[in-house]
Amino acid sequence: MNGEAFLKISRERGYIQDLTNEANLIEHTNKKSISIMYIGFDCTAPSLHIGSLVQIMLLRLWQKLGNKPIVLLGGATTKVGDPSGKDKTRAYLSNREIEFNMQQIGKIFSKFLNFNNSANSAIILNNAEWLDDIKYIDFLRQYGSQFSVNRMLSLESVKQRLNRQEEMSFIEFNYVLMQSYDFLNLNINYNCSIQAGGSDQWGNIVNGIELNRKLGKPECYGITTPLITTSSGKKMGKTANGAIWLNEEYLQPYDYWQYFRNVSDSDIEKFLKLFTDLPMQQIEKLKSLQNEQINEAKKILASEATKICHGTKATENAREMAQSIFETNNGQQDKKFPNFVVNNNSYLKQLIVDIGFANSASEAKRLIKTSSVKLNDTTIVDENYMLSLKLLPATLSVGKKRKIRLTN
Repeated sequence: MNGEAFLKISRERGYIQDLTNEANLIEHTNKKSISIMYIGFDCTAPSLHIGSLVQIMLLRLWQKLGNKPIVLLGGATTKVGDPSGKDKTRAYLSNREIEFNMQQIGKIFSKFLNFNNSANSAIILNNAEWLDDIKYIDFLRQYGSQFSVNRMLSLESVKQRLNRQEEMSFIEFNYVLMQSYDFLNLNINYNCSIQAGGSDQWGNIVNGIELNRKLGKPECYGITTPLITTSSGKKMGKTANGAIWLNEEYLQPYDYWQYFRNVSDSDIEKFLKLFTDLPMQQIEKLKSLQNEQINEAKKILASEATKICHGTKATENAREMAQSIFETNNGQQDKKFPNFVVNNNSYLKQLIVDIGFANSASEAKRLIKTSSVKLNDTTIVDENYMLSLKLLPATLSVGKKRKIRLTN
């Protein structure tokens, strides 16, 4: 594998912030027909959101260039909680919650990576396989002795918490040891020599490299991706309605499409590079579009990003629904919304689920309680509102972007 090519493409698309020993990394990857890189994902929620998407796209590029990606799920480290970038200790999850989250998150990666049993097929591992059975004193004697407390206190994740006089638990302080041991284990048992992660993982990655070096293992390398923010400075993927989840059970493909369709004009080029497979030459043409034409670039961004995450069919459905609702004729909004046939008097919360504007009755209730649901021009705030057939036809609006005509 050509290390220069990987770094060149990664940099021009905006995937890399820092890396260790670039010259040796290039030489190392050039020597091997297949190199192995891993990224770890803790399982604190039942889905990842697009804050993790840069790392996933980096793994995707890595595999496309002929190399092997390892997805490491934190079945054990989730029990501890990574202090990096956090103001306070995470709430502890039960083993059952962590297991459920792992199963849900595991579904995501088949959308982005190839698990075809080839030489560079991606694999998913769970660090509980080696961390759960560790004997604490033996672990401290063999591996804890390799870490300097002085250096651990200088880690940005620790220093920031202490500077703010926020409490940091002893178990969180051990997180860097556990992540470093992950790297050691993967180096020994899977010949994995590269760890990548978000920029907040730099300290953890470097400590893992140092642990491998001190124990006389083959040289390891680290790569970090930048924290992605929008042009307004907001953390990417956070909206007024919550995170932009990658699992369709928690965010409909239509809403995922709409998120990218509505990005700021100044974010189009950056997001095309990061979250699509479009060649750079085409991106150069799209970024030059002006005025009304820039909306076409946004639609292409939305469709290309959604296609990778949710597939072609879901993308076409999202695009067609948006076109039906929002396309204009002579500056006037098209009133021909999609139709949904209602046959009986029905609870509005259940209709919202049946239509696909919510994934569950509880989510539909939340939308109603937050005044996000309108019937014609009337905001519905009663979560037990019963829609009578006598009121039909009517227009149901959920949020600012989703509308549908209810008929009988």
